[in-house]
Amino acid sequence: MLKSATYSPKDFTQLTFHDAIPAFVDGRDTPRAYLERCLETIAEREPVVKAWVTLNEEGARAAADASTARYTAGRPLSSIDGMPVGIKDLFMTRDMPTKMGSPLYESNFPKQDSACVQALRAAGAVILGKTVTTELGMSHPGPTTNPFDPSRTPGGSSSGSAAAVGARMVPAAIGSQVVGSVIRPAGFCANYALKPTMGALHRGERLAFSQSHIGVHAGSLEDMWHVSIEIAKRAGGDPGYPGLFGGDRLHPPVVPRRLILAETEGWTSLDEDTRAAFEQLLHRLERGGVEIIRRGDNPLIEAFERAISTSLVLCRDICAYELRWTLNNLLDQFGSGLSESLMSRKALGESMSIDDYRMALAQREEARRAHAAIAPLADGLITLSSIGPAPLMANTDRDSGITHTTGLPAFNAWTSVLGSPAITLPLLAVRGLPVGVQIVGQQHTDDTLAGIGRWLSDRVLASVS
Repeated sequence: MLKSATYSPKDFTQLTFHDAIPAFVDGRDTPRAYLERCLETIAEREPVVKAWVTLNEEGARAAADASTARYTAGRPLSSIDGMPVGIKDLFMTRDMPTKMGSPLYESNFPKQDSACVQALRAAGAVILGKTVTTELGMSHPGPTTNPFDPSRTPGGSSSGSAAAVGARMVPAAIGSQVVGSVIRPAGFCANYALKPTMGALHRGERLAFSQSHIGVHAGSLEDMWHVSIEIAKRAGGDPGYPGLFGGDRLHPPVVPRRLILAETEGWTSLDEDTRAAFEQLLHRLERGGVEIIRRGDNPLIEAFERAISTSLVLCRDICAYELRWTLNNLLDQFGSGLSESLMSRKALGESMSIDDYRMALAQREEARRAHAAIAPLADGLITLSSIGPAPLMANTDRDSGITHTTGLPAFNAWTSVLGSPAITLPLLAVRGLPVGVQIVGQQHTDDTLAGIGRWLSDRVLASVS
């Protein structure tokens, strides 16, 4: 079991679920036995990784037994029937508290399921527990450590979801992203993860942010897609959105003819070892027949890069304005208890006028138009999921007054601004730690993007020595 910085994308075996199903069908294995193996891993690794806020072992065992009975009867509910899943502790669960990474919510127990949790239960998934989130899903960290090196962050805000999958505790977990909270931690923890098209998966009660997305962390592309589509089939997308498009199964491999290298504002902060590893990967793709085009190759790409060049600040301002009502209510109720990071966001939000917010929204629309303009040029975009491997827990980065304690989201903010689908693939090892490679598509191309990710993973991992 990997417990320190010894990661190799070819040698590390993620925990998967889709390939266990044939044994459930013919009786060689059961969902209950699968769950017990997950619980054994949790017992072994949780004291150091600290991915979980709450575990509901009794409820999970009952759900796994019900799933076992369905397989025995030949009537599984879906492709994720019996799958143990972790739920980021921002989303309500009827049988567990929802503490949202804040002491102010320590006693919060709505006894309701969020839309995505309802959908997972209806599909037969086993809701095992609540995973650690940063404070209210923002910058202030929780106790979770990186599963490959406990001195390092797992990323945030979906810290526990990423770490639980990376530590092989569960095959999949639910996260969310407003700036970089799915893709970056997934990259740090060797997950596959989807941040879908904006609004593609129903956020339930989490509708306060205009660009928040539900995302899925998993140990395989197959499980990532199956969880996503089963939620969409039962809960749809956000109100007014058409939901996730695609088939019940992971798209067949799609060979991209051309990919745009997206430098984004993360390029200037890029760790040199990571840059070298990524360039080597790009050269392998080029030798395999994929054309990589860069910002200097087409004026539309250059215009796009300029349009997304201040996405970190744009996300900061939009989030601060939209968050201030929640923070004011919490302070009115409790008087104190918010971190310095959230207080700085509150001050920023209160300094903004409605016209400031409107200007930020106009800038966001401009970036989306620039992204749509490059659609005919390539099959998608490729970039990194972070500026390097997971930083040490004590390290912090600052973005115009906001402290980031779980890694700088410079390679992530732009996709949240665009509302476009992004998938991170665990394709690189840098100094013995995982670094994700991110592919990005136009809105509502999630299904095809997953097919490109499937081809890239097969191609790159087959070539790793």
